[in-house]
Amino acid sequence: MKLFDQIVGALNNPALQANTNQINDLINTAQQLGVNFGGSPETTQAVMSVVGDYVRSALKEKCNQEGKESVQSFVNQYSGIQANPAVLQLLFSPQTQNRLIEAVEQRTGVNAQTIRSLLPLLVPVVLNFLQTGTNSQDPQKGENPVLTSFLDSTGDGEADIAGVLRLASSFFKR
Repeated sequence: MKLFDQIVGALNNPALQANTNQINDLINTAQQLGVNFGGSPETTQAVMSVVGDYVRSALKEKCNQEGKESVQSFVNQYSGIQANPAVLQLLFSPQTQNRLIEAVEQRTGVNAQTIRSLLPLLVPVVLNFLQTGTNSQDPQKGENPVLTSFLDSTGDGEADIAGVLRLASSFFKR
């Protein structure tokens, strides 16, 4: 999995921000999300996969309109493991948010209200994964291989956030 390889590479590169504590925090947050809505690990992975696809599309559009530096700045500003409702309005139109909720609901059976309440946390978690490749000395400069891999994905599963979570959990033996 190309995206996972980029994250592991970022962990081994002291010039990039990735560290094991950050990855463990992301894994723990994703696992806790599943517990909070009573979903199985498979359901949590499916939710993250759909959300990741929508985030990728929105960031690709942002990149095409504003450039990679703007996307990197957005990732730096809005990544985290805390809920941030503002990120939804900045990244998705209301119509896109509704399509995202419908897509998650259809794929997982999780009700729309639960999904709507989880999105302000899910999107920052996805962005936090992307931030792992950020230059630690100058976050606005330099190439972020994790973000580049995510944006360059062709939808073939090589940049699936759920797959990255699954592999990272195994990698860190959680």
